[in-house]
Amino acid sequence: MNEKMKKISILIPCFNEEQSLPLLYPELVKLMDSNANYDWELLFVNDGSMDGTLDLLRGYCQQDSRVSYVSLSRNFGKEAAMLAGFDNVTGDCMVIIDADLQDPPELIPEMIKWWEQGYEDVYARRKSRGRESWLRKRLSMLFYRMLQQSSRFDVLQNVGDFRLLDRRCVNALKRMRESERYTKGMFSWIGFKKKEIEFDRGDRQAGKSAWSYRQLFSLAIDGITSFSSLPLRISTVAGFFISMLAFIYMMVVFIRALIWGNPVQGYPSLLVIMLFLGGIQLLSLGIIGEYIGRIYNETKNRPDYIVDERNNEKVL
Repeated sequence: MNEKMKKISILIPCFNEEQSLPLLYPELVKLMDSNANYDWELLFVNDGSMDGTLDLLRGYCQQDSRVSYVSLSRNFGKEAAMLAGFDNVTGDCMVIIDADLQDPPELIPEMIKWWEQGYEDVYARRKSRGRESWLRKRLSMLFYRMLQQSSRFDVLQNVGDFRLLDRRCVNALKRMRESERYTKGMFSWIGFKKKEIEFDRGDRQAGKSAWSYRQLFSLAIDGITSFSSLPLRISTVAGFFISMLAFIYMMVVFIRALIWGNPVQGYPSLLVIMLFLGGIQLLSLGIIGEYIGRIYNETKNRPDYIVDERNNEKVL
């Protein structure tokens, strides 16, 4: 009796990838055909694309039984799209790869090799980041350092979503249903046996990145607030020290006026101090508001995404 072939799912989140998919799909087909000792599944998640992405996915699904797709009712963001992928993949393991070919599909066999040796999370660390602006690189590294310092677990630097996850890891991630998601942190949080491989990240082959600086900043805020309460602690410590300095300054002014009879002067310096303290208060309120806003979103208990279509069938 033949042993059942292991099934490998490849998850590809897509948002306006009409130009990239015709380049990516043949590469994935070549990968699957050259590794016929595995059963394969390509799962594309269309995250509300506004170009011809969905039409391409429909065509791939009709012509290739190994292709499946899930189309969301609107753009919910990459984090929600990946969760939709976690919920729908059927393989014994899953590889996450972007559609822009910056992550090389030819690295997947090496990931599978380490998975076969017992590793459950085989992640790819970038030795180089491809074509990227100096400012974007520096901001990315600063964010990773901040997250590493503020978290109670190791946050992998220069590591994106390109990785292989065992079914046990996928099942663990499916249980984490928070709406304010930072999946890169979740990969580290769940633990399991990890293996690092390195690669040189290529340039985007077609189209343009959907990530603006505003979206990247929002993702950074989500990452820090999802896995650390350090900003709240910083506000508490800053408030304590500023209160102590204000108390000392008050005592100095009081003693000078009471004992030596010096008049209280310094309107400009008093105005500067008031503005400074007001800024600290507003900053602290803003930090508290970020956490309260996330609590509010979680209490609404809305689904993280809504599926509109699956494999050429509308979802009721």
